[in-house]
Amino acid sequence: MKHLLNTLYVTSQGSYLAKEGETVAVRLENETRLRLPMHTLEGIVCFGQVGASPALMGFCGESNVALSFMSENGRFLARVQGAVSGNVLLRREQYRRADDPAATSAIVQPIVSAKIANSRSVLTRVLRDHPEISGTEEVQQSADHLAKVLKSLRGGEHPLDTLRGWEGEAAMQYFSVFDHLIVSQKETFQFFNRNRRPPLDKVNALLSFIYTLLRHDVGAALEGVGLDPGVGFLHRDRPGRPGLALDLMEEFRPYIADRLVLSLINRQQVKPNGFTQSETGGIRMDDDTRKTVIQAYQERKREEILHPFLNEKMALGLLPHIQARLLARHLRGDLDAYPPFIWR
Repeated sequence: MKHLLNTLYVTSQGSYLAKEGETVAVRLENETRLRLPMHTLEGIVCFGQVGASPALMGFCGESNVALSFMSENGRFLARVQGAVSGNVLLRREQYRRADDPAATSAIVQPIVSAKIANSRSVLTRVLRDHPEISGTEEVQQSADHLAKVLKSLRGGEHPLDTLRGWEGEAAMQYFSVFDHLIVSQKETFQFFNRNRRPPLDKVNALLSFIYTLLRHDVGAALEGVGLDPGVGFLHRDRPGRPGLALDLMEEFRPYIADRLVLSLINRQQVKPNGFTQSETGGIRMDDDTRKTVIQAYQERKREEILHPFLNEKMALGLLPHIQARLLARHLRGDLDAYPPFIWR
């Protein structure tokens, strides 16, 4: 089992990463601000104007440490990757399944079911914990609708287009009541619909940023077990898009990302003045808010949960690695079906 290691997030603009012996050094204004042994890291994520030396890039590739570069808003830009590792037979089986409509649907169906089930759990948990929220009836109706979609999904095998249609319908239902789940700072944190590239409000800016962090972790987990993050089943091939990483993170979005966004707002860990609007209308976080979000995300990954399939306790941050390994086992024929993560 892969140990839960740390991810280094570099947000200070003008920083430069360099290799010093067996460590990675973060320099700012000609001063080394941080030095960490490479073997303690599982990934490095750089935001905005952050550079890295060729020696450090090569060191990351040799050490199997994912080095990713993002815009200040969290949009993926590039990734440094070393030599391709993993079992070539596993990847060939992944590609074969991706080209087989029936095999593809068999993998997508549990992923979509888990995403909808976890979305419904987010709604019902808020109804239980905050019965005083406005729009209680609308939230309950959406939860009931998601339950009906789940029942249809579990009623047999379905073609990929049908699964995509139900996934899209469920997402629209879920986000139609997402604003009711915000119980604090309602005047300044309002959610009307899901938008991105760029996000047009503070809530969407938080969602997009945390989805980016999650996608990085899922991509690294897939590479760690020898799968190709770029060839997905629900998300089809597109140059530069990590289709399989997007597939696998679907079941994590509600439980890890959406709940964290609601917690940050409702507990007032983020403030309205921590966001600015660009000339094009896009909303971005300032450095302090970004650091707060990253710290909260890292703390969330340390929380302990009981895995519903393995029935073992583990740190939440291990979920991408566990699910990637379970998917690999299914592709190898060790499991009859892929067991997704469903929040209990």
